[in-house]
Order: sequence, then C-alpha cells, then structure tokens
Amino acid sequence: MTNSDQSISINRAKGARIPPFAYALTVCVGVIGSNSLALGPIAPAVAINLATDVPSVMMASAAFGLGTAASAIFLGRLIDRYGPRLMLVTALLLLTAGLAGSAVAPALVYLVASQLVVGLAAGIALPSIYTLASVIAPPGRESETIGLVLTGWTLSMVAGVPISAAIADFAGWRMVYAIVALATLAACGAVSLAPAREGPSGKATSPLAALGVPGVAPLLIACAAFMAAFYGVYAYIGEHLHSALGLPVSANGLVAASYGLGFGAAAFLDRLIDRFGAGRLLPRIFVAVACAYGALAIASGSYVAMLVVVFFWGLANHFGLNVMIMRLTGLDPSRRGAIMGLNSGVTYLSLFAGTLGFGAVYAGLSFVALPLAAAGLMLVAAIAAAVARR
Repeated sequence: MTNSDQSISINRAKGARIPPFAYALTVCVGVIGSNSLALGPIAPAVAINLATDVPSVMMASAAFGLGTAASAIFLGRLIDRYGPRLMLVTALLLLTAGLAGSAVAPALVYLVASQLVVGLAAGIALPSIYTLASVIAPPGRESETIGLVLTGWTLSMVAGVPISAAIADFAGWRMVYAIVALATLAACGAVSLAPAREGPSGKATSPLAALGVPGVAPLLIACAAFMAAFYGVYAYIGEHLHSALGLPVSANGLVAASYGLGFGAAAFLDRLIDRFGAGRLLPRIFVAVACAYGALAIASGSYVAMLVVVFFWGLANHFGLNVMIMRLTGLDPSRRGAIMGLNSGVTYLSLFAGTLGFGAVYAGLSFVALPLAAAGLMLVAAIAAAVARR
C-alpha cells in the first residue's frame, strides 16, 4: 500500500461514525451512577421510613462501594474469558434484581444486602462497559467514543440526583429504586439486541498477572491518587457550603450540576486527545487538575467563585478519566477486562480511603486543606503517569 493509500484509509477511519451501541453504554453508566449517587439525597427519607438514622442508612452506600471493588478486582478477569457483552448483560440483570430488592427492603439490613448485590453487579458492569467502549470505537475516534460513554456520569449527576430527590419527595424513596431498576432492565435489553463487535474471547487472567503488564501498576497508582482526590474533596463540599458559608443544603445541588456540566462539556473536545496522543497528554492533564484544586482552595470563600471553578474541575476530570481509560485499555488487549477490573476496584477502594482520610483532615483543619491535599495527590498522579509512559 502506498503512503497515499494509507492516508486515505486513515482519513476514512477517522470519519467513521461512532456506533449507536455507544449510546446504550452511556445509559448503562447513567443508571449505575444514579444508584451510587442517589442514596445521599434521599437518606433522610429512608431513615424515617426504616426507623433508623442517616449514618446507619449510609452503610448501604459503603456496602455498594466495597461490593463494587471486590467484584471488579476478582471477577473482572471473567470479561476476557466470556466476552464483555455477555458479562455486561449478566451484570445488568443482577443489578436489576439488587435495585428491586432495595425498592422493597422492609428493614435496613435488607437494604444493605441489596446494595451489596448492586455493588457486585456494578463491579462487573463498569469494566465491561469501558472494555466495550474501547473495542467498538472507530480507529482514530477512541477518545470521542470513550468520552461519549463517560457522559453517563454527567446524566446521573445533572439529572439523576435532582430527579431522585424530587421522586422521593412526591412518590417516596422506594420509587427511586424501582424506576432505576426499570431503566436498568431497558438498558439490558438494548445491550442484548444492539449489533456491535466485541472482540474475541480469550482466557481469564488473574489480577496479579494483569498487574504485571508493563505500565499497569503506575497507571493504577495514578488512578488511586486521582480518585482519592476527587472523592475526598467532593464528599465535603456540601458541608463546607453549609457550615462555613451559611448556605442551605440545597446549594450543593448547583455544585453537582456545575461539575456535571463541565464534565459533559469536555466531551465536545475529546477529539483533541486523539490528535495529540493519550500518553503524552495524561501527565499534563493531571497537572491541570492539580491547578483546578489550587483554584478551588482560593475560591472556597465565595459560592459563585466555587461554582465557576467546579465547572472547570469537571472539565479537567473528564479528560483525566478518559485518557486514563484509553491508556489502560491499550496496554494489553488480551487482558483488557482484567485490567479494567483492577481499575474499577482501585476506584472504589480510593472512594473509601479518600472519604475517610480527607474526613480526618477536614475535622482537624478546614476545607481549604482538602483541595490543597488533592493537588498534592494529583502531582503524584502526574509523576506516575509519566513513568507509565516510559
């Protein structure tokens, strides 16, 4: 093939449309995100109905996170063996059952158990989704395809959380889980029926073997720092707005919307990633996220300024998550499922560690210390990403 023919082939590939199947994956991310973010706003209603308190109710959220981490790490390797689509369909069916169980839970222990089931399902679903997104992406449009799928998190933050709170007010908290269960079942049907290539099945790889793939370990370190920073700061913004700035609890809704809009707006710029190269960009993106945290520390005394900074924080975080997934899924296609399982496991362990660790910092100091600590973690992430590139 001549150079001219190669150029024509590349240009045609880059002009290929993102397959409609990507939109089904976006909805899948949206329903998982809606469950993971919904309990916080509706926790007071759940506590009253189940005759308990809010901290006890949030044990269900902890069960979800730990279940997600455990299944992602130890079962993610099955994606390589049985194929990401089959595993995603199975996980969505289990997710539907767990959400239905949450909707009818007669006592707190049943809600916790149901959310553990939801977490186990999500731990398989998320790496399956990211694996499928990387497989179905047209050549030259990998970042755009993954970015589109990631906007499911925007749907859950901008629409899912406020709608869940409204449904809980007017129809009760159980209806929230019932509606998300129906949406999950519909997404399962779309995934089952939509035509899409998913790559050949291989053999299951142990988590330790996947960890041995060159580049995986430093990128997982970067993932841990990135996610601990995000969850550690995001968990205490609402408390800062209420206690330090004297704003009502509802003020946190605009913060979530601003972050979600920034996260979603970045999808329109994802094509730049394919142009400049994921490996070269990732350390620089993490430095940009560190700068966003620094700006958040400076803006922490003003609600309006925080809303502006949070928008750009969401923008930068979208690029960071997108490029990190691109890098991880490209390291070893034959072990892609196991690698993405490790990624999801690290993500949810970092949620647990970040929320706990940053909570201790917040209790001892003030909110300003949190984005500064997060900025430090992002510099660690940038160094790890640079090492992975080598």
